[in-house]
Amino acid sequence: MYANGQLAGTNHIEPILGGCVLQETWAGSSGSAGSSFNYYNPSTQKWHQFWVWRNGTTLPLLSGDYKDGKMTLRGEQAGKDGKIVKTRLTFHNNSDGTVRQHWEQSNDAGKTWKTAFDGLYKKKAKSK
Repeated sequence: MYANGQLAGTNHIEPILGGCVLQETWAGSSGSAGSSFNYYNPSTQKWHQFWVWRNGTTLPLLSGDYKDGKMTLRGEQAGKDGKIVKTRLTFHNNSDGTVRQHWEQSNDAGKTWKTAFDGLYKKKAKSK
């Protein structure tokens, strides 16, 4: 994963639980670490993601869908001041095989959005 042209960390993504869940394991260049669990719920026809960091911090359960070459997941939770913070996480499939992850947050009920993270997933070169 790259941000601003620099290596931000590494990811390992694998199907688990008979292929029904995708688990992402993240190791950040600055020492952060975490894991996300992604699954599709056929009854709601929505994708869901739950994220937890090594220190126990979590993102709210995000829900959304995949269309027009991108996955957009949304959620909300109370911030430190008790006010609701909205989260929008969009994954864009790029024509060169990379995936852009754009994480945005809103503190004003979605009127304005601020980028929290903008990264680029690149596949690792296969070793011989």
